[in-house]
Amino acid sequence: MTVSNQGSFEVTKKEETNNELVRNILSINGVEGVFLGKDFITVNKQEITPWEEIKHIVISLMNDFYSSGKECVIESGLVEQKEDLKEIEMKIIKILDQKIRPAVAKDGGDIKFKEFKDGIVKVQLQGSCAGCPSSTMTLKQGVQNLLCHYLPEVKEVQAI
Repeated sequence: MTVSNQGSFEVTKKEETNNELVRNILSINGVEGVFLGKDFITVNKQEITPWEEIKHIVISLMNDFYSSGKECVIESGLVEQKEDLKEIEMKIIKILDQKIRPAVAKDGGDIKFKEFKDGIVKVQLQGSCAGCPSSTMTLKQGVQNLLCHYLPEVKEVQAI
C-alpha cells in the first residue's frame, strides 16, 4: 500500500488540506492530527479519547478509500522545496534520510531537517514522534550521537 509518493507530511487542521481521506479522519471526534509517510498513516488523538472509540472509524475510512480503486493518498503537490543547501547541510540530510528516518518511521513518525547553525542541528519531529515521551532520549542518544559521530562540525541536536 502506498500512502504518499511525495514524502511525508503532517496535517493537524482539516482546513489545511483538500485531501478527502485526511479531512475525513480529522473530522473524527478526538483526532488531533494525521501524519502520512511513504507507506503508513499515523493518527494522533487526544489523550482522553480511547482508541477503541476511533480505531474502527479510521480503518473503515482507509478501507473505503483504497477499495474505491485509489492507489495512493498523496500523489503530488505537497513536496517541500529544498533551498540552496550548504555541503554540511546536505550531509546532515543524507544521514537523516538514510540512517534515522527509517527507524522513526517504524514508530509512525518522521524527522525533518530545519537548520544548521553554530554547530547546532535543528530538526522537527512529526507524527507519533512529536508527542512521544521518549523522543527527547531518542533525539539526544540516537540522532545527536549519530550525527556527531559522522560529522565533527555537529555539536548538538535540538527539536523545534
